[in-house]
Amino acid sequence: MAAFDLIVRGGTVVREDGCRVADVGVADGVVSAVGPELEGGAREEIDARGLLVLPGAIDAHVHFNEPGRTGWEGFASGTRALAAGGTTLGVEMPLNAYPPTTDAGSFDLKLAAAERSAFVDFALWGGIVPGKVDRMEELAERGVAGFKAFMSATGTPDFEAADDLTLYEGMREAARLGLPVLVHAENRRITDALSHRAASTLRTTMRDYLDSRPVIAELEAISRAILFASEVGCSLHVVHVSTGRGVALVAEARSRGVDVTCETCPHYLLLTDEDAGRIGAAAKCAPPLRPREEVEALWEAVLSGDVSFVTSDHSPCPPEMKAGEDMFRVWGGISGCQSLLAAILTEGHHRRGIPLERVAELLSGAVARRFGFAGKGGIGEGNDADLVLVDPGEDFTLREEDLQYRHPISLYVGMRFRGRVVRTLVRGRTVFAEGKVAPEPAGRFVRPQREKGER
Repeated sequence: MAAFDLIVRGGTVVREDGCRVADVGVADGVVSAVGPELEGGAREEIDARGLLVLPGAIDAHVHFNEPGRTGWEGFASGTRALAAGGTTLGVEMPLNAYPPTTDAGSFDLKLAAAERSAFVDFALWGGIVPGKVDRMEELAERGVAGFKAFMSATGTPDFEAADDLTLYEGMREAARLGLPVLVHAENRRITDALSHRAASTLRTTMRDYLDSRPVIAELEAISRAILFASEVGCSLHVVHVSTGRGVALVAEARSRGVDVTCETCPHYLLLTDEDAGRIGAAAKCAPPLRPREEVEALWEAVLSGDVSFVTSDHSPCPPEMKAGEDMFRVWGGISGCQSLLAAILTEGHHRRGIPLERVAELLSGAVARRFGFAGKGGIGEGNDADLVLVDPGEDFTLREEDLQYRHPISLYVGMRFRGRVVRTLVRGRTVFAEGKVAPEPAGRFVRPQREKGER
Protein backbone atom coordinates (compact mmCIF):
# COMPACT_ATOMS: atom_id res chain seq x y z
CA MET A 1 0.00 0.00 0.00
CA ALA A 2 1.09 3.58 -0.66
CA ALA A 3 2.52 5.38 2.35
CA PHE A 4 0.77 8.62 1.37
CA ASP A 5 -2.39 9.75 -0.34
CA LEU A 6 -0.41 12.57 -1.95
CA ILE A 7 3.17 13.71 -2.32
CA VAL A 8 4.00 17.23 -3.46
CA ARG A 9 7.45 16.72 -5.00
CA GLY A 10 10.47 18.98 -5.15
CA GLY A 11 9.07 22.41 -4.31
CA THR A 12 10.70 25.06 -2.15
CA VAL A 13 8.80 24.52 1.08
CA VAL A 14 8.35 27.65 3.20
CA ARG A 15 8.24 26.95 6.94
CA GLU A 16 8.96 28.90 10.10
CA ASP A 17 12.52 27.55 10.27
CA GLY A 18 13.40 28.46 6.70
CA CYS A 19 12.94 27.52 3.07
CA ARG A 20 14.28 24.35 1.53
CA VAL A 21 13.61 22.05 -1.40
CA ALA A 22 11.62 19.12 -0.06
CA ASP A 23 8.68 16.83 -0.61
CA VAL A 24 5.45 17.11 1.38
CA GLY A 25 3.67 13.86 2.12
CA VAL A 26 -0.05 13.94 2.89
CA ALA A 27 -2.24 11.24 4.44
CA ASP A 28 -5.90 11.65 5.40
CA GLY A 29 -5.76 15.36 4.62
CA VAL A 30 -2.89 16.00 7.04
CA VAL A 31 0.81 16.66 6.48
CA SER A 32 2.51 13.44 7.61
CA ALA A 33 6.07 14.04 6.42
CA VAL A 34 8.29 16.80 5.03
CA GLY A 35 11.70 15.90 3.66
CA PRO A 36 13.83 15.30 0.58
CA GLU A 37 12.81 12.49 -1.76
CA LEU A 38 10.17 10.89 0.42
CA GLU A 39 9.87 7.16 -0.13
CA GLY A 40 6.83 4.93 -0.04
CA GLY A 41 4.87 6.21 -3.00
CA ALA A 42 1.45 7.84 -3.13
CA ARG A 43 -1.83 7.52 -4.96
CA GLU A 44 -1.22 11.00 -6.39
CA GLU A 45 1.93 13.03 -6.97
CA ILE A 46 2.24 16.71 -7.86
CA ASP A 47 5.42 18.01 -9.47
CA ALA A 48 6.28 21.26 -7.65
CA ARG A 49 9.83 21.69 -8.94
CA GLY A 50 10.57 25.39 -9.45
CA LEU A 51 7.57 26.39 -7.36
CA LEU A 52 7.13 27.75 -3.85
CA VAL A 53 5.08 25.61 -1.48
CA LEU A 54 3.55 28.00 1.03
CA PRO A 55 1.00 27.39 3.77
CA GLY A 56 -2.41 28.40 2.49
CA ALA A 57 -3.24 31.97 3.43
CA ILE A 58 -5.79 32.65 6.16
CA ASP A 59 -7.86 35.74 5.43
CA ALA A 60 -9.35 36.72 8.78
CA HIS A 61 -11.43 39.59 7.37
CA VAL A 62 -13.93 38.89 4.60
CA HIS A 63 -17.54 39.98 4.05
CA PHE A 64 -19.49 37.47 1.97
CA ASN A 65 -22.86 38.91 3.01
CA GLU A 66 -24.79 35.66 3.13
CA PRO A 67 -27.59 35.06 3.95
CA GLY A 68 -29.75 38.00 2.97
CA ARG A 69 -27.38 39.89 0.69
CA THR A 70 -26.02 37.01 -1.35
CA GLY A 71 -26.39 39.20 -4.44
CA TRP A 72 -23.49 41.24 -3.09
CA GLU A 73 -21.16 38.22 -3.01
CA GLY A 74 -22.12 34.93 -1.27
CA PHE A 75 -19.99 32.05 0.01
CA ALA A 76 -19.84 30.31 -3.37
CA SER A 77 -18.24 33.14 -5.35
CA GLY A 78 -16.33 34.51 -2.36
CA THR A 79 -14.64 31.24 -1.50
CA ARG A 80 -13.96 30.51 -5.17
CA ALA A 81 -12.02 33.78 -5.16
CA LEU A 82 -10.16 32.71 -2.02
CA ALA A 83 -9.18 29.42 -3.65
CA ALA A 84 -7.97 31.17 -6.82
CA GLY A 85 -5.87 33.55 -4.73
CA GLY A 86 -4.21 30.90 -2.56
CA THR A 87 -6.31 31.34 0.58
CA THR A 88 -7.47 28.13 2.27
CA LEU A 89 -9.37 29.54 5.26
CA GLY A 90 -11.57 32.62 5.31
CA VAL A 91 -13.10 34.12 8.44
CA GLU A 92 -16.39 35.81 7.62
CA MET A 93 -17.61 38.95 9.34
CA PRO A 94 -21.02 39.23 11.02
CA LEU A 95 -22.14 41.93 8.58
CA ASN A 96 -23.36 42.64 5.91
CA ALA A 97 -25.36 39.46 6.08
CA TYR A 98 -29.06 39.88 6.81
CA PRO A 99 -29.72 39.05 9.54
CA PRO A 100 -26.24 39.85 10.85
CA THR A 101 -24.58 37.22 13.03
CA THR A 102 -25.58 38.49 16.46
CA ASP A 103 -27.42 35.52 17.97
CA ALA A 104 -27.72 31.74 17.65
CA GLY A 105 -30.49 31.83 15.04
CA SER A 106 -28.58 34.09 12.65
CA PHE A 107 -25.45 32.03 13.18
CA ASP A 108 -27.30 28.85 12.21
CA LEU A 109 -28.57 30.45 9.00
CA LYS A 110 -25.09 31.57 8.01
CA LEU A 111 -23.46 28.24 8.89
CA ALA A 112 -25.98 26.38 6.73
CA ALA A 113 -25.30 28.72 3.81
CA ALA A 114 -21.54 28.31 4.14
CA GLU A 115 -21.68 24.53 4.48
CA ARG A 116 -23.66 24.34 1.24
CA SER A 117 -21.38 26.56 -0.80
CA ALA A 118 -17.84 27.06 0.57
CA PHE A 119 -14.94 25.87 -1.59
CA VAL A 120 -12.37 26.44 1.17
CA ASP A 121 -12.53 26.11 4.95
CA PHE A 122 -14.23 28.88 6.87
CA ALA A 123 -14.75 30.30 10.35
CA LEU A 124 -17.28 32.88 11.51
CA TRP A 125 -17.16 36.03 13.62
CA GLY A 126 -20.06 37.07 15.83
CA GLY A 127 -21.15 40.65 16.38
CA ILE A 128 -21.39 43.06 19.31
CA VAL A 129 -24.31 45.45 18.86
CA PRO A 130 -26.50 47.41 21.28
CA GLY A 131 -29.09 45.26 23.02
CA LYS A 132 -27.48 41.90 22.25
CA VAL A 133 -24.53 41.55 24.58
CA ASP A 134 -26.53 38.86 26.38
CA ARG A 135 -26.52 36.77 23.18
CA MET A 136 -22.75 36.52 22.96
CA GLU A 137 -22.60 33.33 25.04
CA GLU A 138 -24.83 31.44 22.63
CA LEU A 139 -22.61 32.53 19.76
CA ALA A 140 -19.56 31.31 21.66
CA GLU A 141 -21.25 27.96 22.18
CA ARG A 142 -21.92 27.75 18.43
CA GLY A 143 -18.21 28.22 17.72
CA VAL A 144 -17.58 31.81 16.64
CA ALA A 145 -13.92 32.80 16.50
CA GLY A 146 -14.61 36.04 18.37
CA PHE A 147 -16.73 39.18 18.20
CA LYS A 148 -16.64 42.24 15.93
CA ALA A 149 -17.74 45.73 16.99
CA PHE A 150 -17.86 49.02 15.08
CA MET A 151 -16.91 52.25 16.80
CA SER A 152 -18.24 54.26 13.83
CA ALA A 153 -21.25 53.99 11.53
CA THR A 154 -21.39 50.68 9.65
CA GLY A 155 -23.13 51.68 6.42
CA THR A 156 -26.05 49.30 7.00
CA PRO A 157 -28.88 49.93 9.51
CA ASP A 158 -29.18 46.31 10.67
CA PHE A 159 -25.74 46.24 12.37
CA GLU A 160 -25.50 49.20 14.71
CA ALA A 161 -22.28 50.72 15.92
CA ALA A 162 -21.43 49.89 19.52
CA ASP A 163 -21.78 52.83 21.90
CA ASP A 164 -19.17 53.01 24.65
CA LEU A 165 -21.25 51.11 27.19
CA THR A 166 -22.05 48.34 24.70
CA LEU A 167 -18.40 48.04 23.77
CA TYR A 168 -17.27 48.00 27.40
CA GLU A 169 -19.82 45.41 28.44
CA GLY A 170 -19.23 43.39 25.28
CA MET A 171 -15.51 43.28 26.01
CA ARG A 172 -16.18 42.21 29.57
CA GLU A 173 -18.38 39.35 28.34
CA ALA A 174 -15.85 38.34 25.68
CA ALA A 175 -13.16 38.19 28.37
CA ARG A 176 -15.38 35.87 30.40
CA LEU A 177 -15.93 33.67 27.35
CA GLY A 178 -12.23 33.59 26.46
CA LEU A 179 -12.72 35.03 22.97
CA PRO A 180 -11.21 38.12 21.30
CA VAL A 181 -12.98 41.32 20.35
CA LEU A 182 -12.23 42.93 16.99
CA VAL A 183 -12.89 46.63 16.53
CA HIS A 184 -13.31 48.92 13.58
CA ALA A 185 -11.67 51.86 15.27
CA GLU A 186 -12.78 55.31 14.11
CA ASN A 187 -14.32 57.99 16.34
CA ARG A 188 -17.94 58.26 15.24
CA ARG A 189 -18.52 61.79 16.54
CA ILE A 190 -15.67 63.09 14.40
CA THR A 191 -16.43 61.14 11.24
CA ASP A 192 -20.20 61.72 11.35
CA ALA A 193 -19.86 65.44 11.99
CA LEU A 194 -17.29 65.99 9.26
CA SER A 195 -19.26 63.87 6.79
CA HIS A 196 -22.45 65.83 7.50
CA ARG A 197 -20.61 69.16 7.19
CA ALA A 198 -19.17 68.20 3.80
CA ALA A 199 -22.36 66.71 2.37
CA SER A 200 -24.51 69.61 3.57
CA THR A 201 -22.33 72.05 1.62
CA LEU A 202 -22.24 69.83 -1.50
CA ARG A 203 -18.57 68.96 -1.06
CA THR A 204 -18.77 65.31 -2.14
CA THR A 205 -15.56 64.55 -4.03
CA MET A 206 -13.13 61.82 -3.05
CA ARG A 207 -10.91 64.45 -1.42
CA ASP A 208 -13.85 65.63 0.66
CA TYR A 209 -14.53 62.05 1.75
CA LEU A 210 -10.87 61.47 2.65
CA ASP A 211 -10.85 64.67 4.72
CA SER A 212 -13.94 63.56 6.63
CA ARG A 213 -12.07 60.59 8.14
CA PRO A 214 -8.84 62.10 9.52
CA VAL A 215 -6.09 60.09 11.18
CA ILE A 216 -7.00 61.48 14.61
CA ALA A 217 -10.39 59.72 14.43
CA GLU A 218 -8.58 56.41 14.09
CA LEU A 219 -6.00 57.15 16.76
CA GLU A 220 -8.56 58.23 19.35
CA ALA A 221 -10.71 55.14 18.81
CA ILE A 222 -7.74 52.77 19.00
CA SER A 223 -6.68 54.39 22.28
CA ARG A 224 -10.19 54.12 23.72
CA ALA A 225 -10.54 50.47 22.71
CA ILE A 226 -7.19 49.64 24.29
CA LEU A 227 -8.24 51.38 27.51
CA PHE A 228 -11.49 49.41 27.71
CA ALA A 229 -9.79 46.10 26.89
CA SER A 230 -7.02 46.63 29.44
CA GLU A 231 -9.57 47.45 32.13
CA VAL A 232 -11.63 44.25 31.65
CA GLY A 233 -8.83 41.89 30.56
CA CYS A 234 -10.22 41.37 27.09
CA SER A 235 -8.17 40.10 24.16
CA LEU A 236 -8.35 42.89 21.57
CA HIS A 237 -7.60 42.96 17.85
CA VAL A 238 -7.77 46.20 15.85
CA VAL A 239 -8.76 45.58 12.24
CA HIS A 240 -7.54 47.35 9.11
CA VAL A 241 -5.20 49.88 10.75
CA SER A 242 -4.30 52.47 8.11
CA THR A 243 -1.57 54.48 9.86
CA GLY A 244 1.82 53.83 11.35
CA ARG A 245 0.82 55.87 14.40
CA GLY A 246 -2.14 53.56 14.94
CA VAL A 247 0.14 50.54 14.91
CA ALA A 248 2.47 52.31 17.35
CA LEU A 249 -0.38 52.71 19.84
CA VAL A 250 -1.02 48.97 19.67
CA ALA A 251 2.66 48.10 20.02
CA GLU A 252 3.08 50.40 23.03
CA ALA A 253 0.08 48.86 24.78
CA ARG A 254 1.34 45.36 24.07
CA SER A 255 4.73 46.27 25.56
CA ARG A 256 3.03 46.99 28.88
CA GLY A 257 1.12 43.74 28.90
CA VAL A 258 -2.17 44.50 27.15
CA ASP A 259 -3.36 41.57 25.00
CA VAL A 260 -3.76 43.54 21.77
CA THR A 261 -2.75 43.03 18.15
CA CYS A 262 -3.57 44.66 14.84
CA GLU A 263 -3.79 43.97 11.13
CA THR A 264 -3.52 46.07 8.02
CA CYS A 265 -4.62 45.44 4.42
CA PRO A 266 -2.97 45.40 0.99
CA HIS A 267 -4.82 48.52 -0.14
CA TYR A 268 -3.19 50.51 2.67
CA LEU A 269 0.22 49.09 1.73
CA LEU A 270 0.00 49.55 -2.05
CA LEU A 271 -2.11 52.66 -2.61
CA THR A 272 -2.28 56.28 -1.42
CA ASP A 273 -4.86 59.05 -1.15
CA GLU A 274 -3.70 60.27 -4.56
CA ASP A 275 -4.55 56.86 -6.02
CA ALA A 276 -8.01 57.14 -4.44
CA GLY A 277 -8.58 60.39 -6.31
CA ARG A 278 -7.45 58.79 -9.56
CA ILE A 279 -9.39 55.54 -9.17
CA GLY A 280 -12.59 56.94 -7.74
CA ALA A 281 -15.43 54.94 -6.22
CA ALA A 282 -13.68 51.56 -6.41
CA ALA A 283 -11.09 52.91 -3.95
CA LYS A 284 -13.52 54.19 -1.32
CA CYS A 285 -13.03 52.42 2.01
CA ALA A 286 -13.02 53.17 5.73
CA PRO A 287 -10.58 54.07 7.10
CA PRO A 288 -9.64 55.73 3.81
CA LEU A 289 -6.44 55.46 1.82
CA ARG A 290 -3.73 57.63 3.35
CA PRO A 291 -0.81 59.78 2.13
CA ARG A 292 2.46 58.20 1.02
CA GLU A 293 4.19 58.83 4.35
CA GLU A 294 1.57 56.71 6.11
CA VAL A 295 2.09 53.89 3.61
CA GLU A 296 5.81 53.90 4.34
CA ALA A 297 5.19 54.01 8.09
CA LEU A 298 2.93 50.97 7.77
CA TRP A 299 5.66 49.07 5.90
CA GLU A 300 8.13 49.93 8.65
CA ALA A 301 5.66 48.47 11.16
CA VAL A 302 5.24 45.34 9.03
CA LEU A 303 9.01 44.90 8.83
CA SER A 304 9.44 45.45 12.58
CA GLY A 305 6.78 42.88 13.46
CA ASP A 306 4.39 45.38 15.05
CA VAL A 307 1.73 44.53 12.44
CA SER A 308 0.68 41.00 13.32
CA PHE A 309 -0.84 40.04 9.98
CA VAL A 310 -2.43 41.26 6.76
CA THR A 311 -6.03 40.66 5.67
CA SER A 312 -8.05 41.72 2.64
CA ASP A 313 -11.14 43.30 4.29
CA HIS A 314 -12.98 42.07 1.21
CA SER A 315 -16.20 44.12 1.22
CA PRO A 316 -18.04 43.88 -2.11
CA CYS A 317 -21.37 45.23 -3.30
CA PRO A 318 -23.47 45.30 -6.48
CA PRO A 319 -22.03 47.49 -9.28
CA GLU A 320 -24.70 50.16 -8.95
CA MET A 321 -23.60 50.81 -5.38
CA LYS A 322 -20.09 51.67 -6.60
CA ALA A 323 -21.32 54.11 -9.25
CA GLY A 324 -21.65 57.87 -9.05
CA GLU A 325 -19.66 60.98 -8.22
CA ASP A 326 -20.93 61.55 -4.67
CA MET A 327 -18.33 59.74 -2.56
CA PHE A 328 -20.50 59.92 0.54
CA ARG A 329 -23.20 57.87 -1.20
CA VAL A 330 -21.20 55.15 -2.97
CA TRP A 331 -20.42 51.98 -1.04
CA GLY A 332 -17.24 52.06 1.01
CA GLY A 333 -15.49 48.75 0.56
CA ILE A 334 -12.66 47.09 -1.39
CA SER A 335 -13.09 43.83 -3.31
CA GLY A 336 -9.70 42.22 -2.88
CA CYS A 337 -9.57 38.77 -1.26
CA GLN A 338 -8.37 37.10 -4.47
CA SER A 339 -5.33 39.40 -4.56
CA LEU A 340 -4.16 39.15 -0.94
CA LEU A 341 -1.26 36.74 -1.46
CA ALA A 342 -0.19 38.21 -4.81
CA ALA A 343 -0.09 41.73 -3.38
CA ILE A 344 2.11 40.82 -0.41
CA LEU A 345 4.43 38.61 -2.47
CA THR A 346 4.83 41.38 -5.04
CA GLU A 347 5.19 44.46 -2.87
CA GLY A 348 6.49 42.81 0.27
CA HIS A 349 8.82 40.06 -0.92
CA HIS A 350 9.91 41.03 -4.42
CA ARG A 351 10.06 44.82 -4.03
CA ARG A 352 10.89 45.27 -0.35
CA GLY A 353 12.83 42.11 0.40
CA ILE A 354 10.61 40.63 3.11
CA PRO A 355 11.70 36.99 3.58
CA LEU A 356 9.27 34.34 2.44
CA GLU A 357 9.07 33.02 6.00
CA ARG A 358 7.78 36.43 7.11
CA VAL A 359 5.24 36.47 4.27
CA ALA A 360 3.94 33.10 5.44
CA GLU A 361 3.77 34.40 9.00
CA LEU A 362 1.87 37.56 7.99
CA LEU A 363 -0.67 35.68 5.91
CA SER A 364 -1.04 32.42 7.78
CA GLY A 365 0.93 31.42 10.87
CA ALA A 366 0.26 34.48 13.02
CA VAL A 367 -3.43 34.43 12.18
CA ALA A 368 -3.81 30.77 13.17
CA ARG A 369 -2.06 31.30 16.50
CA ARG A 370 -3.87 34.50 17.38
CA PHE A 371 -7.35 33.12 16.81
CA GLY A 372 -6.84 29.51 17.87
CA PHE A 373 -7.13 27.77 14.50
CA ALA A 374 -5.35 24.60 15.54
CA GLY A 375 -3.86 22.55 12.73
CA LYS A 376 -3.80 25.57 10.42
CA GLY A 377 -1.15 28.09 9.46
CA GLY A 378 1.96 26.07 8.67
CA ILE A 379 3.44 23.13 6.81
CA GLY A 380 4.23 20.95 9.78
CA GLU A 381 3.61 17.32 10.53
CA GLY A 382 0.10 16.95 11.92
CA ASN A 383 -1.21 20.16 10.38
CA ASP A 384 -3.94 20.19 7.77
CA ALA A 385 -2.43 19.97 4.29
CA ASP A 386 -3.49 23.50 3.33
CA LEU A 387 -0.96 24.38 0.66
CA VAL A 388 -0.54 26.91 -2.12
CA LEU A 389 1.91 26.34 -4.98
CA VAL A 390 3.21 29.58 -6.47
CA ASP A 391 5.40 30.28 -9.49
CA PRO A 392 7.54 33.00 -7.88
CA GLY A 393 8.96 34.44 -11.08
CA GLU A 394 5.83 34.67 -13.18
CA ASP A 395 4.47 38.15 -13.74
CA PHE A 396 0.81 38.69 -14.56
CA THR A 397 -1.60 41.56 -14.92
CA LEU A 398 -4.92 41.05 -13.14
CA ARG A 399 -7.85 41.16 -15.57
CA GLU A 400 -11.57 41.38 -14.90
CA GLU A 401 -12.04 37.96 -16.48
CA ASP A 402 -9.64 36.47 -13.91
CA LEU A 403 -11.85 37.48 -11.00
CA GLN A 404 -14.01 34.85 -9.32
CA TYR A 405 -16.16 37.44 -7.52
CA ARG A 406 -19.89 37.69 -8.18
CA HIS A 407 -19.21 41.14 -9.62
CA PRO A 408 -15.93 41.82 -11.49
CA ILE A 409 -15.05 44.93 -9.49
CA SER A 410 -11.63 45.42 -7.95
CA LEU A 411 -9.20 48.30 -7.74
CA TYR A 412 -6.44 45.72 -8.34
CA VAL A 413 -7.58 45.12 -11.94
CA GLY A 414 -4.80 46.28 -14.24
CA MET A 415 -2.10 45.93 -11.59
CA ARG A 416 1.04 43.96 -12.37
CA PHE A 417 1.89 41.22 -9.85
CA ARG A 418 4.75 38.76 -9.48
CA GLY A 419 4.00 35.31 -8.11
CA ARG A 420 1.17 33.42 -9.77
CA VAL A 421 -0.87 30.87 -7.84
CA VAL A 422 -0.57 27.58 -9.71
CA ARG A 423 -2.50 25.31 -7.35
CA THR A 424 -4.35 25.56 -4.03
CA LEU A 425 -5.01 22.56 -1.81
CA VAL A 426 -7.30 22.38 1.21
CA ARG A 427 -6.62 19.39 3.44
CA GLY A 428 -4.75 17.77 0.56
CA ARG A 429 -7.58 18.24 -1.93
CA THR A 430 -6.97 20.44 -4.97
CA VAL A 431 -9.49 23.28 -5.00
CA PHE A 432 -7.79 25.39 -7.68
CA ALA A 433 -5.46 24.42 -10.54
CA GLU A 434 -4.78 25.45 -14.12
CA GLY A 435 -6.87 28.56 -13.71
CA LYS A 436 -9.98 26.70 -12.63
CA VAL A 437 -11.73 26.15 -9.31
CA ALA A 438 -12.81 22.62 -8.37
CA PRO A 439 -16.37 21.80 -9.47
CA GLU A 440 -17.77 20.97 -6.04
CA PRO A 441 -17.57 22.85 -2.72
CA ALA A 442 -15.89 20.95 0.12
CA GLY A 443 -15.09 23.60 2.72
CA ARG A 444 -15.47 22.81 6.43
CA PHE A 445 -16.35 24.93 9.43
CA VAL A 446 -13.36 25.61 11.69
CA ARG A 447 -13.95 26.26 15.38
CA PRO A 448 -11.31 28.03 17.47
CA GLN A 449 -9.57 26.03 20.15
CA ARG A 450 -9.12 28.35 23.11
CA GLU A 451 -9.54 27.96 26.82
CA LYS A 452 -11.76 30.30 28.78
CA GLY A 453 -9.62 33.11 30.11
CA GLU A 454 -6.73 32.24 27.75
CA ARG A 455 -4.57 35.27 27.07
